[in-house]
Amino acid sequence: MPDADLPDGAARELYRAILAEGGRIRVGEIRPEDEAAVKQLADLGLLVLRTADGSYSAMNPRAVGERIGADLREESARLLARAAAVPDLLEDLTQAYDTAPRRAEVVGGTRRAVGFDQIRHVIAQCVRDYPHEALAAQPDRIHPPAHRADSLAQTRRYIDCGGSIRTLYGPQARMDPEHVEFAADNTKAGTRIRVLNSPFNRIMIFDRTVALIPAASDNKVAAVVEDPAVVAHLADVFDQQWQQAEVVDWVALADGSAMPVAHEQVGRLLARGLTQRAIATRMGLSERTVAGHIARLREVYDAETLFQLGWQMRGARTGESGG
Repeated sequence: MPDADLPDGAARELYRAILAEGGRIRVGEIRPEDEAAVKQLADLGLLVLRTADGSYSAMNPRAVGERIGADLREESARLLARAAAVPDLLEDLTQAYDTAPRRAEVVGGTRRAVGFDQIRHVIAQCVRDYPHEALAAQPDRIHPPAHRADSLAQTRRYIDCGGSIRTLYGPQARMDPEHVEFAADNTKAGTRIRVLNSPFNRIMIFDRTVALIPAASDNKVAAVVEDPAVVAHLADVFDQQWQQAEVVDWVALADGSAMPVAHEQVGRLLARGLTQRAIATRMGLSERTVAGHIARLREVYDAETLFQLGWQMRGARTGESGG
């Protein structure tokens, strides 16, 4: 089967011109700008060189098409047979993979991955072994800069192969430019990312079959949970949190067409009755930063006291007068 593509526009035009001239063109008459088109037609068999008189003759495209079609069908059959044989050819390696220790410490019947390198290794295995759905809750930090490119590439491969990814971030994510940019890139790749404004725990769940949860306060140890009942419960909790989470236009935030207004989030929490310290904890901000947002809100609502501000903001959200 020829490797050349079907004729492009220039080659088709030249073929028609040759037909118009009787179906033959002498080698010496070929213009330099037509040499590539002639080669393309000759590679396909639409032109055949007659060495006796040094000319190319046009061939019937129907016969050429039938020949190329037959070659393609033969090649397809060969590739299908080869594809069917691949699992058997790799069977010994598959058995070795299935029986190999996962290099995770077993404690109390639960596998544990110790250290960020081993955790990333386990995640990579899960991505390959459970390719349909990934759920991730990341309340604090994102990947270190050195690992973001690999993470994004892994995300794209997962989604390109038909998988879906949903991720929860904490509210501070919208206020961190690096976090916003990373979320925007993942959103463009096909990940759905929401912000949950209430406390939640870090977790990753693959195909509702296996889950990774922190087993140390510094997140350097992960427990690999495979008990069906436990994983199902964790997935249900994630789904509930997902419904409560807020949709965010990460791409708009990253390109500056929508600016994150942190004091509006502070205002929402303040209107719900949270204290300045509670708001700071919830949003991952310092109390001083929250105080600055509250000061700006007091100016906007012309409130003299914190109580008056909360009262007026609740009235603004319910349509009632704050006076």
